Amino acid sequence: MVADIRPLAAVLVSAVAIVLIVASHRRPNLRESWSVLAALGKFGLVASMLPGVLNGTVYEWSLYEATGIQFLEGLDFALRADPLGIFFALLASFLWIFTSFYAAGYMRGLDEHAQTRFFAAFAASLSSAVGIAFAANLVTIFVFYELLSLVTYPLVAHNEDDEARIAGRKYITYTFFGGGVFLLAGTVMVYWLTSLVGDPTLAFEAGGMAALAEAAQAEPVYAQAAFFLLILGFGVKAALMPLHSWLADAMVAPTPVSGLLHAVAVVKSGAFGISRVILEVYGPGLIYDLPLDVPGIGEVGLNIPVAIVAAFTLTAASIIAMRKDHLKRRLAYSTTAQLSYIVLGLSLLHPYAIVGALFHIPAHAFAKLTLFFCAGAIHVETHTDYISEMAGIGKRMPLTLSAFTIGAAGMAGLPPIAGFVSKFYMLIGAGDVGGSYWLFAGALLLSAVLNIGYFWPVVYTAFFESEDRHDAKPFLEFPRGGLVESYGDDAEAVADGGESETDRSETADASRADETDAESEDADDYEYAVDRYPSDADVPGGAGEHVSSIDHHGDHDDHLTGGPPAGRWPRRSPFAESTWLMLAPIAIIATGAVVLGIVPDHAVFLDLAVRIVEGVFGMSFDELEAVPFDQLLTEVSN
Repeated sequence: MVADIRPLAAVLVSAVAIVLIVASHRRPNLRESWSVLAALGKFGLVASMLPGVLNGTVYEWSLYEATGIQFLEGLDFALRADPLGIFFALLASFLWIFTSFYAAGYMRGLDEHAQTRFFAAFAASLSSAVGIAFAANLVTIFVFYELLSLVTYPLVAHNEDDEARIAGRKYITYTFFGGGVFLLAGTVMVYWLTSLVGDPTLAFEAGGMAALAEAAQAEPVYAQAAFFLLILGFGVKAALMPLHSWLADAMVAPTPVSGLLHAVAVVKSGAFGISRVILEVYGPGLIYDLPLDVPGIGEVGLNIPVAIVAAFTLTAASIIAMRKDHLKRRLAYSTTAQLSYIVLGLSLLHPYAIVGALFHIPAHAFAKLTLFFCAGAIHVETHTDYISEMAGIGKRMPLTLSAFTIGAAGMAGLPPIAGFVSKFYMLIGAGDVGGSYWLFAGALLLSAVLNIGYFWPVVYTAFFESEDRHDAKPFLEFPRGGLVESYGDDAEAVADGGESETDRSETADASRADETDAESEDADDYEYAVDRYPSDADVPGGAGEHVSSIDHHGDHDDHLTGGPPAGRWPRRSPFAESTWLMLAPIAIIATGAVVLGIVPDHAVFLDLAVRIVEGVFGMSFDELEAVPFDQLLTEVSN
């Protein structure tokens, strides 16, 4: 272990950027340049530690070592760049670079209000996310975990309407008060348990805390309770059911927030925290050696309830996603399902499954960020949010919808996208364990089929449908599956329980009547240095003409304002469908998802995942392959 200030510097670089962003509020190009420079600086600091970490070096900065200040005995505010920490920090800092460009294009494209506050809160969120990644113990990760909830609240409630405020309150209640209380309670119990056998500690150890394993033999019930409290605390942000509903409601936030923070930083911080608990607080050995005694069933490992909840979540969320016509909400429930892949893989405790679960963190991040970026570009250019209004939109935005197809294939686990590699590893792990674990393998396969079921209609509608009459080919037919014209004649659809086009139009007209053409009071009055190809929303007669100026402080619903202008989408080339600030990040991130799937052996994330597993089990991956699973857990527990 090497004392180094770089873990702290990686956390603080975006915190410093907050001051510069606020100071540059009257100069938008300079303000957004600070965001890009902070993202590059953060990634550079994280990447500079990567070679050392791959060679076995751990970089640590400790407040106690630097200043002599310690909260309590064994309670130190410390940051550490180890393989698991660098894994998450590298991903978040790398994707922030491209999201900074995309966010500038998105916010300018919609002429959003309070852009300075948005970019400042965005920087604070990335600072907190890297703090979670580099936290060396439970108390440090708790501090950054709660801070992340606070600094992302302004992003969730950015629109400042009733819907955004309700979503923001729900978000803070679930993540800050709910998840935070569970996490704090579990942390206090671990601190108390370790104090029973010597000096108390909360520091992470590869394979689990030795002091906690010793204390668990004397107080198994309290050790079990602490485990589930920690899982619940992190499970809120990981959107495990029934703690998931905040995620879909938080989709009222601007799409860059939905993309990076709700597909990478915020929700991944929950999955990352669960990986710390399973791999470096308790460890597979202690989890295996500390079973629950369930009446009528017998002894069940602590991992089994977690695996059951994850399997249920990924299945149920996939089914719910199929019922959502709103694109971002469909993506939100897809995120809930995909996060449960990570939790399920970790809870199987098999080395292959753990590698697959860890690799699914970047695999999901690249694919889902692509999907959210595409949804945002569609909204900016056409103000279209509902899938049932996207028939033929592929000719209007060919590059965007092609990238969407790549991201959707990754979510479904189709080769050669990265999602195939991660799910393949998890299936191998579940199959190698055998027995009742085949049920979890079945859940993985079922969810993959459901992924195709709710993503295929989007792709089919965009590329193979005509605007005047189309059949959306839903996986299941029900009133919420889309506009009634998707199923045939309007009258037939109404008789079948659907919502008619007339009803939908009347609803939209009523919504539009509530909107105002007045500019927001705090809207910035300036010109940008980046040329923007006019979107359909800015063309007379375009799909979003009536919402070119939105009242950000009033009650409105601008979701029902999309669809093709004058009945037909104009045909655009891939380079003219939107601004380069949005198209370039979409193309790069989608390409990254493919590269991770084609050459995973050359991708640093897979290498890091393997090294993390080797550290947890204390042997090389080749040796792990030769040891039967039951024998492996027995050896680790001993």
